[in-house]
Amino acid sequence: MTRPSSERLQATSDPVTAQTPTSIRVGVGGWTYEPWRGNFFPDGLPHSQELAYASRQLSAIEVNGTYYGTLKPASFKKWHDETPDDFVFSLKASRYATNRRVLAEAGDSITRFVESGISELGRKLGPIVWQFMPGKVFEAQDFEAFLALLPAQVDGRALRHVVDVRHESFMDPAYLALARRYRVATVFTDADKFPSFADLTGDLVYARLMMSDAALATGYAEAALDAWAERARRWAAGETPEDLPAVEAPPAPVRSREVFIYFINGAKEKAPAAAMALLARLGFQPTPAP
Repeated sequence: MTRPSSERLQATSDPVTAQTPTSIRVGVGGWTYEPWRGNFFPDGLPHSQELAYASRQLSAIEVNGTYYGTLKPASFKKWHDETPDDFVFSLKASRYATNRRVLAEAGDSITRFVESGISELGRKLGPIVWQFMPGKVFEAQDFEAFLALLPAQVDGRALRHVVDVRHESFMDPAYLALARRYRVATVFTDADKFPSFADLTGDLVYARLMMSDAALATGYAEAALDAWAERARRWAAGETPEDLPAVEAPPAPVRSREVFIYFINGAKEKAPAAAMALLARLGFQPTPAP
């Protein structure tokens, strides 16, 4: 059984410096989606081979199933074994940890999620995303109590945490300062229905793009994909794109940042095409089939 370290995230006043080498990862949410069959997935591809196929066209996948239920360690091990060596999974953490009135009481739910076998992914374990309901309002003491519960590692593997906050009250310098003290990244959401602010709070960048258009072959216009490729490069270089909304002025550049970009929702049937079009602009080459 996996065990989280008793070590928790610690608040710090040290400036964020990103790890190197830098990489930009682009993907979609999940891999089981009927409209992708015969569209993204080749006709006749067995459902059991869809992850293996998707992981060779993309460089990362955000897993939504872990938000709704507890998986077994064997599932994570199977995903590890079916995907290329440099592939990464971002995991949405259990909703039972985040969908609660008092976040300080989330400790048991956090532990159950981290103990569920996620370390079976090994090096393929990417950021853990803690997504909050749109009605969850920022209260500094409440939110810091939650951040202080997040484990720094599990089975000797460092954990990277990202929070997806969906209420406009988080567009507050006090929230940004708090997230930075714990070095927890904040999701940038490109959507009309959620707050959209690109302030960086951790040593990685995590963007969820939700504006795909079913009328476009790649979900996004060519110019829009060009712009996202440039933003990704700037993020990876430790810079901050100046054309995205933000609460505060951008910080001084750092050495580098790892970047995760996911095409989520919108016209979901177009998400793989959008991701592959962006990856092509970034020089990614699909991995041959096993």
